Amino acid sequence: MPVRKEYRINPLDLKKNTAIGVMLPLGGTPIFKSSYTTEEQTLSNLKNLLLTRKGERPFQPEFGTEIYSLLFENLNIDVEGTLEDSLRSDIKYWLPYVLIDSIRIKSEPDTNQIEISLNVKATENGANTPIIINVTNQGNISIV
Repeated sequence: MPVRKEYRINPLDLKKNTAIGVMLPLGGTPIFKSSYTTEEQTLSNLKNLLLTRKGERPFQPEFGTEIYSLLFENLNIDVEGTLEDSLRSDIKYWLPYVLIDSIRIKSEPDTNQIEISLNVKATENGANTPIIINVTNQGNISIV
């Protein structure tokens, strides 16, 4: 991938009552739940990236990940390695401030399902937060 210009913005969570973004998933009460810390917004941005297919976003065809395109490949070590490399590269390119501690991919070839576990944090001192993605044989993706 080409090098993308990185913009550094000071943390916006210095004021406790000032929202800095919108949390995912949307819905509930209120419909748009706000994030008040950089860590919360970073996780929301990462979930947005993970759930977006490459080519889905207008004017940003490279935004997203390869999770959906690898859904119908035969599950083997090569697909797991390709998926891990792709996730690392996409996260590094689009969200360079996200620090990846680990990526674990567990595939179930008999049921044609994949579980992807990421341990990430927004800052060196931030909490190590797990994100779990389940991909089913019907093509459904859920994120926790």
